[in-house]
Amino acid sequence: MTSTEILRTVLDRWKSAVDAHDPNRVAANFTDDAIFQGLHPYSIGPKGVAEYYETQPIGMAAAYEIRETRRLGDDLILGYLTVEFTFTDRPPLPVYLSVIVRHLGDAWLIDHYQVSRLD
Repeated sequence: MTSTEILRTVLDRWKSAVDAHDPNRVAANFTDDAIFQGLHPYSIGPKGVAEYYETQPIGMAAAYEIRETRRLGDDLILGYLTVEFTFTDRPPLPVYLSVIVRHLGDAWLIDHYQVSRLD
């Protein structure tokens, strides 16, 4: 698989869980020591990810576009994306997202997640 294909596989799982408003399934896509920086204070690990996504409104959905990928090593891939979060009751929120995914065992998981607003 190419770096883009691997990244897309991980991000499609993340997106599916975000769109379903399933915080625990979102968190299952992260390593045990993942650094997670959404639009609120950062956290480490899946527990913080689940808590963050639990606060997101029902009906929020994510649409992403991969802009760049870089293979940082055999087991690390950097991805740079744009993401648009849509809501049922307010305008969309466009953001930049940088992720690093790591290969652990037989799975690729998000090890670093950093969001920046576009405005």
